Amino acid sequence: MVMVINSTKLEEEFFEAKNNWNLERLYIDLASAKGKALTPVEKKFLRGLLCGYSPAEIATTVYQSRSSSTVRVYLSNGLYKYMEEMLSVKTELSVKIKNWSRVTQLLEKAGYKKNSAQFQPQAEPITANYPLIPDTVIKLDSAPKQDWGEAIDVSIFQGRNQELAKIEQWITVERCRLVILLGISGIGKTALSVRTAEQLQDKFDCVIWRSLRLAPPLEVLLNQLMQFLSHQPGVNLPEIDGSISQLIDCLRSTRCLIVLDHVDAILCGNDEQYLDMREENTYVLPQIKYRQGYEGYGELIRRLGESRHQSCLILTSREKPQEIAALQGEALPVRACKLSGLSTIDTWKLLQDKGFVNSSEEECRVLGQWYGGNPLFVKLVATAIQELFGGNIYEFLEQGTMAFGDIRHLLDQQFNRLSDLEKQIMYWLALKSDFVSLRKLQKEIFPQVSQRLLLEAIELLQRRSLIERQSSNFSQTPVVMEYIAERLIQENFKSSGEKETYLLASNCLFESQLKNHIRESRMNAEM
Repeated sequence: MVMVINSTKLEEEFFEAKNNWNLERLYIDLASAKGKALTPVEKKFLRGLLCGYSPAEIATTVYQSRSSSTVRVYLSNGLYKYMEEMLSVKTELSVKIKNWSRVTQLLEKAGYKKNSAQFQPQAEPITANYPLIPDTVIKLDSAPKQDWGEAIDVSIFQGRNQELAKIEQWITVERCRLVILLGISGIGKTALSVRTAEQLQDKFDCVIWRSLRLAPPLEVLLNQLMQFLSHQPGVNLPEIDGSISQLIDCLRSTRCLIVLDHVDAILCGNDEQYLDMREENTYVLPQIKYRQGYEGYGELIRRLGESRHQSCLILTSREKPQEIAALQGEALPVRACKLSGLSTIDTWKLLQDKGFVNSSEEECRVLGQWYGGNPLFVKLVATAIQELFGGNIYEFLEQGTMAFGDIRHLLDQQFNRLSDLEKQIMYWLALKSDFVSLRKLQKEIFPQVSQRLLLEAIELLQRRSLIERQSSNFSQTPVVMEYIAERLIQENFKSSGEKETYLLASNCLFESQLKNHIRESRMNAEM
């Protein structure tokens, strides 16, 4: 089947390449290497490459088909050969183009990109006898440029092999533009982001890792990114929208991996926006939004997820921003990876790294289940066991308290971000010893709420990484259960005597039920 392309459309598609590249000069030089003028189709495919499109994406735009075989044949038997000859003559080096993503980097270093520091105007096109120009020599095998910021040391890293393999597949094979790592505090999002970047660094021309823990203004971050990508110490950027456009242009011409850690630091907390309003038992649920003055980050995330480019942005967060929820999909270039706890064997290895070389596998298994395989929680409690129980895990398990010290503080941070309805649902989930269906939850929760509000609140709790899901049933890890149960007891005593309360009427009966529930949950974990 022969595919026919409208010649007028050929000249229109991908023509934004003219904004950043000296197209006419490139057409002439490639024609000299070819021995005759480029065809309209060759020009079109060249412009697509210069815009950062892969062969599959070019095929989708030109032929409305994901089959890229026609495009790849044109590139391999035509454009790549012309470029190799042109650049080899120009540099007196043997140039080979094995991947489409290298085209823009090679041509930029050769001076074909507008405003390129290496660009030297030439009066004549390149020919087979054209002499070498020293100022435009291309360094072909230069190492990727990297800026690791305050990235943590992950030389000792346990587990996550499946997650690493999945993320690598998404980024290198399926060409995802945006990946977010989600999970509760301490689950290992930061460590996984660094490990992923280390493993993929050879696949990118540039790698930059930044933490948003201290909530830098977007203007500061964009300035750092542009300085890094443009190789210039000072960059004068326009307004936010224009700066994001410039960044996307860079990400189209250079394959770059950008990691932004702790995105939740720029999201609203309860003291800023998550105050619930209840009027006549009607709940108004807030959404996960950005702190005042940080709304531009949402625009950055949305545009980097929507726009075509050859780079990748990795985010880590305890909470999923709305932009991700709208863009992600199993067959889309935006993906979300929610981290679960470490396996029993990886938890055991982690404890051995902490010095528990003589502890039994069973003790390590129970300890890991108590804390849901959370690496930070396990490390914190391991230190407490060494300092308070002489390294005896069994004695610690016997005393029965899970949520204390820094672990409780971390859970406080996340719990305090919840609305009243989210807290109410967390309380009722803590009363159950197993996974609970939405239907049962709606039937038993008091006061009653609409199905819509219940779905919205459960979705928010999911996006905040505070509940576990099996099919359409929901529960909590044992350490979160104990933490919520203790808070529920405290709230129950505070609420006693009030006319209306969504807690149980009898404090004594309530506390007894909770203690029995916690005991049953621990016995289930130890079985």
